[in-house]
Amino acid sequence: MPAGENNKIYLDYAATTPVDKEVLKAMMPYFSEKFGNASSVHSFGQEAIAAVDQAREKIAKYFNCNFAEIIFTGSATESNNLAIRGFVQKYNYTTSKRSSTSGTNRGHIISTKIEHESVLEPLKELEKAGQEVTYLPVDKEGLIKISNLEKAIKDTTILISIIYANNEIGTIQPIKEIGKLLEKINKKRKENNLARIYFHTDAVQALNYLECRPDWLKVDLLTFSGHKIYGPKGIGGLYVRKNTPLSPIISGGGQEFGLRSGTENISSIIGLAKAVELALENKEKNYKKIFDLRNQLLKDIIKDNKIAVKINGLCNDCLPNILNIRFPGINNETLIIALDQAGVAISAGSACSSRASAASHVLTAIGLTPKQVKESIRISIGKNTTKQEIKKAIRIINKYEKLLI
Repeated sequence: MPAGENNKIYLDYAATTPVDKEVLKAMMPYFSEKFGNASSVHSFGQEAIAAVDQAREKIAKYFNCNFAEIIFTGSATESNNLAIRGFVQKYNYTTSKRSSTSGTNRGHIISTKIEHESVLEPLKELEKAGQEVTYLPVDKEGLIKISNLEKAIKDTTILISIIYANNEIGTIQPIKEIGKLLEKINKKRKENNLARIYFHTDAVQALNYLECRPDWLKVDLLTFSGHKIYGPKGIGGLYVRKNTPLSPIISGGGQEFGLRSGTENISSIIGLAKAVELALENKEKNYKKIFDLRNQLLKDIIKDNKIAVKINGLCNDCLPNILNIRFPGINNETLIIALDQAGVAISAGSACSSRASAASHVLTAIGLTPKQVKESIRISIGKNTTKQEIKKAIRIINKYEKLLI
């Protein structure tokens, strides 16, 4: 529970997390004591760039990758845009330069129907510009079929972008298996003089709980974020495998190896590195605690409810912290407001689209009707959640569910 909330129960950790005390402690000196611009030549600037280098080295160590393969951005949204727009921009420029006719070599992209908006929106805009995109369907549990992915690959396919763990229902996609498949496919493509297929995954929700080393997953681009792992908001990262074609989408002074211009956000970079360190060091311990709390929450909600509570997506092969459930006959906005007034914070889904009136594209993709989508809520637990909070939340949820039937 975030500090200072007067005994309110926060169960929306998939939207954002409170900054860890150790993270804040690491950040504090860089707000005022060590305030230099990392691009300055003098000692203040040298102190700042040294701090950025150390943070980059720390993250690279935990990702088991090269120092220069970590790029700092302003958010996971920017990282996803850089991975997709930057890749396509570089690819189209390179191929049009090789062929004398510009614009005739646009490659094919494969993604899914349940990506985060920061992936789907750039893809839609690229489609409007003439790019070909295939969106893979998912089953009722939110999983894609690898066989469908393999069938969707064309000679012109250049990029695959698939979310590692979904932010609304927690479903984990078989990223490593896809990576292995692409290794075999790319080997054959090289023999046939076809373009290599690059692989991007949005691992924002996964980093707290799953193995995210790029070499283990066999991905070329991997997105991560600060505020989902008890770090600060306004900072994100992108792993970029060496020799992956990428053009900057923000031009300026050429920071971040020329891929992301702008004065470095030193304090947040330090905070992100510390948050990554803590997430990976405490992964197993936090996973078990949160998994047990989530299961207890689900068990007691089902046991104490007179109506048949429905689970959206998987309840086993998914993230341990996310529970997306449906209360038939109860409007989710009404329930969310009632619970908030009673001191329990939950959500209807993605925080990035919660103010929009459109139904969740994720829940729609797994087969829910518009009415069923409006009956669904997302409860997400964090490392600060206690057994006492879960017990109290269950009592409040069940109380208001009965009143709203």
